[in-house]
Amino acid sequence: METLTLWRPTGPEELALVEASGWREWPPRLPDQPIFYPVLNEEYATMIARDWNVKASGVGFVTRFEVRREFLDRYEVHQVGGQSILEYWIPAEELSDLNAHIVGEIEVVAEYR
Repeated sequence: METLTLWRPTGPEELALVEASGWREWPPRLPDQPIFYPVLNEEYATMIARDWNVKASGVGFVTRFEVRREFLDRYEVHQVGGQSILEYWIPAEELSDLNAHIVGEIEVVAEYR
C-alpha cells in the first residue's frame, strides 16, 4: 500500500476536534467551508500556520498525515501560487472518505504563536 504525506495548517479549534477523534480524522467542514485543503509540503503549511492562523487565533499548528495514494489519485493537485504552493481540493461531502483512507495518526509537527 503506497501512501502520500500531506500537511495541514490548522488553528486551535480544528486541532481540538482532531484530538477528540483520537488523532484519526478531520472534522466535518462548516457550512462556509465547501472544500478541505490539505497541502503537499511542509513549507507551505508552515507559511499558512505562521502567517495566517497565528493572526486569526493566536496560534497555528502544522500537522502531517499519510493518505493512501489510490484515494488521492481521484483528485488533481492544484497550484495556487508559486511553484511549491500545491494542494488537493477535497469536497466537504467527501471528507469522511478521505478520513477512511488516512493511515496512522494525524501528527502535530510544529506550533507557532
